[in-house]
Amino acid sequence: MKPFAYLRAATADHAIDTFASHAGAQYLAGGTNLVDLMKLGVAAPEMLIDIRRLPFDRITDTPEGGLRIGAGVSNSDLAAHPGVRSRYPCLSQALLAGASGQLRNTATTGGNLLQRTRCPYFQDTTKPCNKRLPGSGCPAQEGAHRDLAVIGHSDHCVATHPSDMAVALSALNATVHLYGPEGERAVPVTDFHRLPGDRPEQDTVIRPGELITAVELPPGPIGVRSRYRKARDRASYAFALVSVAAVLELEQGAVRYAALAFGGLAHRPWRARVAEEALRGAPATPENFARAVEAELAAASPLRDNGFKVPLARNLAVSVLTGLAPHPNSEDLA
Repeated sequence: MKPFAYLRAATADHAIDTFASHAGAQYLAGGTNLVDLMKLGVAAPEMLIDIRRLPFDRITDTPEGGLRIGAGVSNSDLAAHPGVRSRYPCLSQALLAGASGQLRNTATTGGNLLQRTRCPYFQDTTKPCNKRLPGSGCPAQEGAHRDLAVIGHSDHCVATHPSDMAVALSALNATVHLYGPEGERAVPVTDFHRLPGDRPEQDTVIRPGELITAVELPPGPIGVRSRYRKARDRASYAFALVSVAAVLELEQGAVRYAALAFGGLAHRPWRARVAEEALRGAPATPENFARAVEAELAAASPLRDNGFKVPLARNLAVSVLTGLAPHPNSEDLA
């Protein structure tokens, strides 16, 4: 690991000013991803600015009835929060599916959003990778890509985003709050992560020096159900081959509102807008769920070895949506 300087920031402004005055600086919170990348030689910051003790470690109710989650809240605390478990269950489920208890105790909300791909070529500094070294190529296109993207990818990158939490936040229409040299701003989480295009090294729309300060969840209508499920190669602590977060509101057996997001398919959590539009007003039946999801996945362009992800995503999404729709003689299966 390359030597680096270290500074513990006293305030957010202290962190931002230090970042601006030190080339090669990076922020450090839980470090569960960044420290691994430093050990691999993928990341080599000149300075680490420790932001873990900044006052971003609380979950509070918003005046509108939603939740504001500080960027420093641990994944364990977020998953266990009563308001999250009762009002946004798919978020708690996603967090619990994401890592071991030890990692959840350390990983933060902001860091989870900013974690980088686990594509093997990105993590191996002996191999070319456009995300790590722009212009060097993407050997995954013809190489080992079983776990990689089937939709939204480009000739420059076929990596997938690894976060479970971000998939649930996408389905829940969360907002990311940022603070940086230009002041405060808010970005819908669905716009926070980028598709690769010809700039795959840019994972997000975050600007140099900006900090994530909080993630805000809007209030959910009474009666809305949500769920997160994940398909993976082993039962514990593996990244998703495909994951699904779904939110469903019904009225007299028809879909009044649906939000659907996929993980493991793309460079960012994939919000299924085509499927959502197809479901709006339709009877909540497995057949309609299947037609809507198939319409969404018609845009998929799988590579040589990962075409199985398309039917896997379809079947997983239909199963989740069907489970959220009340069955005959059942008052509540959510």
